[in-house]
Amino acid sequence: MKYFRKLIGEKCYLSPVSMDDVEKYTEWLNDMELGQFLTHSSWVLDMDKEREALRQLMNNSSIFAIVEKDTNKVIGNCGLHEASNVHRHAELGIFIGEKTFWNQGIGLEATNLLLDFAFNVLNLHNVTLEVYSYNKRAIKCYEKIGFKKVGQRREYMFMAGKYHDMLIYDMLATEFTSPFIKKMFNYSTSEEAGRSKITIV
Repeated sequence: MKYFRKLIGEKCYLSPVSMDDVEKYTEWLNDMELGQFLTHSSWVLDMDKEREALRQLMNNSSIFAIVEKDTNKVIGNCGLHEASNVHRHAELGIFIGEKTFWNQGIGLEATNLLLDFAFNVLNLHNVTLEVYSYNKRAIKCYEKIGFKKVGQRREYMFMAGKYHDMLIYDMLATEFTSPFIKKMFNYSTSEEAGRSKITIV
């Protein structure tokens, strides 16, 4: 499979999604251990449905494959949905499908890269996300990045015999420090300045 390094971190990079990975996505999204943390755990997906869902997402959202940097192995997916160019906001979604890569900080790094794209490429101002109250690992990750809890939908989802709350978090562009885009841009402009000085002399 061929992936392209759009946004690069230390452990992973974000690449355009490859339709060749439809079988892998279908496997992940039918895994109930993963599905308990996603909003569509009740769906029954085959490869045709997942292929169509991916096409729709690629047409209407900014979505990326999360690729492990050393092995070039796709391990998850993240994206920005329902983006508004007028109000400059979007919703963030992310999952690590390969469970052997859980608890390694890759979700945190991928989220930071996606936020960098949101704030410093798409020029968004507000990014929101929703997370189930029992997803403690994700909540810890989001709060470490700097997301703030701004709301709560009480008894919003029924799973395993009981109701659970949905928590709402958001972040503003002014609260985010770029890990990749601004460093790359500053390096490029410094190189440009250096060449300009040489040309002038």
